[in-house]
Amino acid sequence: MITKLDKNKVRKKRHARVRTKIHGTPERPRLNVYRSNKNIYAQIIDDVAGHTLVSASTLEKDFEGAGNNKEAAAKVGELIAKRALEKNITTVVFDRGGYLYHGRVKALADAARENGLQF
Repeated sequence: MITKLDKNKVRKKRHARVRTKIHGTPERPRLNVYRSNKNIYAQIIDDVAGHTLVSASTLEKDFEGAGNNKEAAAKVGELIAKRALEKNITTVVFDRGGYLYHGRVKALADAARENGLQF
């Protein structure tokens, strides 16, 4: 009998493998992306101190529209970039969270780059 692999389990395994090589420092923190079916979340994390420096998501009160499309991901990318620049964060390490660099993840990354973040 062929059993189908759990997509999230495979993603978590891939993310754990990538995380052995990607670390956020105070000078260059990590931009982490989490994508659910209904929303998208982004955090800038300093792994040395273990603190989230900046975060943005489609669940915020002032966010308008649906949270599960490319336009929403681009808005979140724009928002995270603006908040990061307010805290003098200009360069980050991009952590796609085990997701393919395509669709909503790519839209978020492109919007963050266009608004001043370098990675």
